[in-house]
Amino acid sequence: MHDQPSVQELVAAVKSFIDDTAAPQLTGHAAFHARVASNALATVLRDLEQRPGAEASERQGLIDLLEASDDQSTAELNRALSERIQAGEITIATPGLLSHLKQTAMAQVEIDQPRYSGLKTAKR
Repeated sequence: MHDQPSVQELVAAVKSFIDDTAAPQLTGHAAFHARVASNALATVLRDLEQRPGAEASERQGLIDLLEASDDQSTAELNRALSERIQAGEITIATPGLLSHLKQTAMAQVEIDQPRYSGLKTAKR
């Protein structure tokens, strides 16, 4: 068995190095770039952890909303939703549409900007 660190472990190790070793020794513009790098790596870690569940929920929401079979890709389902909205077949009054769009958007914000001030309000 080939035992190697996971992608998540590798990213976490680099983030830890930046946060604990490199950044404290930096000042000015270099310190700013270290914080940017650390924040980017934190986003990657959240993405690795949360994306699979978020995509599964999005996919199931699309299947339910469109009453579709599960043999289409998520991209195809999203395209079908867009086309049906443009054609007026699905509207704001369609049961489940707003909930699906809100949940999908919130899942992405939770990965990209989990401290976004409106996220807590939107979860209510």
